[in-house]
Amino acid sequence: MLDPYDPSWPDQFRAAAEEIQTLGNSAWVVEHIGSTSVPGLAAKPIIDLATRVRDGADFDAHRPRLEAGGWQLGSAVRSHRVMVFERDGRRLRIAHFFRADDWDNNNQRILRDWLLSHPKDKSLYEAAKVAAVDGAQQRGASYNAAKTAVIQSIVDRARADRGLPSVPVYDK
Repeated sequence: MLDPYDPSWPDQFRAAAEEIQTLGNSAWVVEHIGSTSVPGLAAKPIIDLATRVRDGADFDAHRPRLEAGGWQLGSAVRSHRVMVFERDGRRLRIAHFFRADDWDNNNQRILRDWLLSHPKDKSLYEAAKVAAVDGAQQRGASYNAAKTAVIQSIVDRARADRGLPSVPVYDK
């Protein structure tokens, strides 16, 4: 379920970011997030994108073109809009749309930045991901829920380092 880091992931991100800006809004800022954005980290081969939109109306105005391009609204995430892109029944990309006022303090970007500069926490997170995969295969446990405690711990340290309070990372 996890693949070793693939050096093509940054190129896949750039192509997906260009697609989001072409179909959506060329003014949107798009960044690579998730495990595929951290060199050397094993990951599910799904490219995650953080997209900064002005507000919900900005997203809604461009949503029809994204859908026409194959993106589908869908996720159990409650704090922001998420669209997924699948091909042949396989999820390839996930775009998270954050309002401009939530951009600087969203946990996905904070986690990525922390993992890029803290190798011990990157290793800790990877071990949690491997254990979560094993748990999901052996006990039918939720992959995302199984790694939440480690993510919460890492994000709490990263947020504290920025002078930000702890907030729950699990958003489903």
